Amino acid sequence: MVGRVEGGTTVKTVAIACQGGGSHTAFTGGVLQRLLADEDHRVVALSGTSGGAVCALLAWYGLLTGGAAEAGRLLERFWKANAATTLSGKLANAWLVGLARLEGRVTLPTVSPYLYPDLAGPAFTDLLTRHVDVDRLARLQESPPEDQPLLLVGAVDVLSGDFKAFSSRRQEITVDAVLASAAVPLLFRAVEVGGRRYWDGLFSQNPPVRQLPDAGPDEIWVIRINPRARATEPKTVGDIADRRNELAGNLSLEQELHAIRKVNGWVDRLGDPYRRIEIREIDLDLDLDLPSKLDRRPAFLRRLFDEGREQADAFLAGLPG
Repeated sequence: MVGRVEGGTTVKTVAIACQGGGSHTAFTGGVLQRLLADEDHRVVALSGTSGGAVCALLAWYGLLTGGAAEAGRLLERFWKANAATTLSGKLANAWLVGLARLEGRVTLPTVSPYLYPDLAGPAFTDLLTRHVDVDRLARLQESPPEDQPLLLVGAVDVLSGDFKAFSSRRQEITVDAVLASAAVPLLFRAVEVGGRRYWDGLFSQNPPVRQLPDAGPDEIWVIRINPRARATEPKTVGDIADRRNELAGNLSLEQELHAIRKVNGWVDRLGDPYRRIEIREIDLDLDLDLPSKLDRRPAFLRRLFDEGREQADAFLAGLPG
């Protein structure tokens, strides 16, 4: 049986990859909270892009500082803190989401984030550092124990076009690296990390997968935010924009999963001493539009988080014994 024997029990090792998707990744927070509490599996790696990178970081940081329970608390606290609860926050949220939906009906002027004060970056940094201690984050990456999980955060170099997976093994995971992964053009300015400027990892690896086999997992679990398929043809401008965003967000993920499945095919033919890495997916199965990825209404985020927990419960219950 594939797995690792720990305390007389065979425990499978897993790597969890978290796809990006703005507010929709509150779903990922709920999924991770439930998965990390499962004692039949041990997480050896986490990866993420954009909102998925935030969730992966919180899960990784929580696991190392207080175990699965602390990781679950951090994830829940973050999404609660990210919700628009003040009057100004509610008004800004309604304006931003409403404007995004209006873009599907009329042509609106587009404004560069460099033409007004940088508000999004500092606000994101402040929110994240309320949950992650910057100095402790750095120390966790210094001379880590051999069994410490790997963390990868995806971004893209704006100028060179190079894909970047910031790695905890290279001591590259910082708040700026996570901000770079979440820096959606037209909302955020490019983020400078190590003398280079980065944009949202949705343009590169969404999320990083190809490096996960280096951590030696028995299985890779993908938390998918963008649906792979749709039942009907998109015909309105809004529906077309939604589907285009979904396909673009899935492109790199499908390519990287295809490569691992191809290797699995070779392994099946070659047999020992090689072994396959099983790929399983947990999908956000709600009919949501693109503008709702900006929506920070408390009830909406809570719904997504709870949906994630429920989907994770169903996923674990359906795993082979």
